[in-house]
Amino acid sequence: MSFVEDMKAKAISMQKKLVLPEGTEPRTLAAARIITDEKICSEVILVGEDAAVRSAAEAASVSLDGITVMDPSTSDLLGAYADEYYELRKKKGISPEDAKEQIKDVLKWGAMMVRKGDADAMVAGADNPTGKVLVAGFTIIKTAPGVSSASSCFVMDFPDKKWGKDGLMIFSDCATIPDPTVEQLAEIAVQSSTSCKTFLQAEPLTAMLSFSTKGSAAHPNVDKVTDALKLVKEMAPELNVDGEMQLDAAIVESVGAKKAPGSPVAGKANTLIFPDLQSGNIGYKLAQRFGNAGAYGPFLQGFAKPISDLSRGCSVEDIVNTVAVTMTQVED
Repeated sequence: MSFVEDMKAKAISMQKKLVLPEGTEPRTLAAARIITDEKICSEVILVGEDAAVRSAAEAASVSLDGITVMDPSTSDLLGAYADEYYELRKKKGISPEDAKEQIKDVLKWGAMMVRKGDADAMVAGADNPTGKVLVAGFTIIKTAPGVSSASSCFVMDFPDKKWGKDGLMIFSDCATIPDPTVEQLAEIAVQSSTSCKTFLQAEPLTAMLSFSTKGSAAHPNVDKVTDALKLVKEMAPELNVDGEMQLDAAIVESVGAKKAPGSPVAGKANTLIFPDLQSGNIGYKLAQRFGNAGAYGPFLQGFAKPISDLSRGCSVEDIVNTVAVTMTQVED
């Protein structure tokens, strides 16, 4: 069973509610039909002005049978959602009237559905830039307790199954935080280890990457990684995490044994933490293009409840796959 098939099977067994706030977007409508027909979720909720959603579905030849359409302007939830949004934003100077208007924005509405438990997860971004999706997430869903910054990870699926867990690895952060602080880098490592457990269903072996292995080079960039490692060990002492480590020491057993003898991670890492966004983004694309690895994501991590961002160039299949993976992040 492939990674995506495994995630679909898990999502089907969980039967959770999904909100797709971009209810008039044609690819989203087509994906909603597939998700409903394949029973990946117990309920699929499309957000938008009712007539506009139905018109868009008709134009796309998509049946809305079994799919819920929610219009913020006419919903019975508007008052409660507006009140909640006002409480969240009143320190920013928002008025109750402004809150009632702003919460009708489909991304904010979808995020509020997740916050209030009326949906278990939200997937968006086919029709909106990443920044808008993240703002809705940060201001309404917010980060998990004790987490200051949300990040992202990719699941990399290598043809050569010797890497990671049967060819699957977590790469992070490749899409969200350009230049993480020591604290943010530590949080990325902890969050990515959780993602490894969720997505790979494996015990994380987490390597914090650098151009140095165990003091082989001296530089402030290396110090940031070693300081982050110390913080990870304080935050989550139960994790198998080690560093600083060059890539070959992290994934090649013979190199790991030579450069980092006695390390519980060296030579067998399944979760790679890049020191910054430049290296992470370059790294996953090298693996994808030169190594023919499948790249699934980015999946957001560190939020209080599941939310995923899509590329605006995504396909219908991309949306369905992202939904399946995202639903597995829902906690029972």
